[in-house]
Amino acid sequence: MEKISVAVDLKSLTDALSLHLPPVLRWCGAVAKRLRHFDIAVTGKSSGSPASDALTLADLIVQELLVAALRDCDPIFRLCRIEGEEYTGDMKHFANQSEYTIALDPIDGTKQYRDKTGNGYAVMLCVQTEETVVYSLVFIPETGEQGTWVEVCGDRIVCGEDDPSRPAAEVLQALPPIDQTTRPESKRIYVIGFQQDDPVKAQMVTDAGLDGCVYDDMPGCIFDLFSRGDFGGSLIHSPNIYDFPVSLHIARVLGGDAVWVHNRQPVHFGELWNDDRVDMLRLPGIVACSNNRETLDTLCELAKNWNADRYGD
Repeated sequence: MEKISVAVDLKSLTDALSLHLPPVLRWCGAVAKRLRHFDIAVTGKSSGSPASDALTLADLIVQELLVAALRDCDPIFRLCRIEGEEYTGDMKHFANQSEYTIALDPIDGTKQYRDKTGNGYAVMLCVQTEETVVYSLVFIPETGEQGTWVEVCGDRIVCGEDDPSRPAAEVLQALPPIDQTTRPESKRIYVIGFQQDDPVKAQMVTDAGLDGCVYDDMPGCIFDLFSRGDFGGSLIHSPNIYDFPVSLHIARVLGGDAVWVHNRQPVHFGELWNDDRVDMLRLPGIVACSNNRETLDTLCELAKNWNADRYGD
């Protein structure tokens, strides 16, 4: 039987997410942290980008857990569409038409997770409409003594360490919101998606007066670094819809934006393409993201004539 789209109340949805999902992400983080001790690499992606092609059993298992939790925790979640970076989980119980799409990235930063080259990997989800992002939740299991949270909802961004002695939702509620008046401004820009040219593009960002940083040099997870002001944004070629939208969300709450560099128009999710090499949905072209409008102008001016084809010459 064909599923029919049903209106979903946004406050009810975000309240349910804030209540039910923090413990789930905490559990998923613990599973990922334990699995990391074993040889769990999986082959199957062939885009030519080491960061995009990395895949582990943890990605598959954690997504299975996330989808099951969303299926079972509150019936309001089933009224949303669901998109996962991997193809695991009981997704048939979710709407095929809805104003809201729940996007999942079970292990963001899989390459460093798999290779044990850093601890900035994260378990995360966000909720998107066609125009923007309305809720984001990120748990970074190995940043800080017990893990680190980022949650964005309404006009509130919180970022801080976990405390497993308390319920996860309670920890998040107690975290103070990011104060824009004291948040530092950074010129560091995360540059990714340009394949083998990432270092060259990052250097061009630096030469333009900012500070380009590639994936292998990232000191942690972009989402808490951007929230705190340790990074000033990102420049990404054809970002996927599972992790990048959290940066978009942070930027917009902080008064900035994510825009296509060729026309400086705000990014939306009504124009996507499926990258068959890694089997994931992406935004087209090159996207600049920052809370700082001057930084956005610099990035757009720099990259406006770069090749918009991710795999083009």
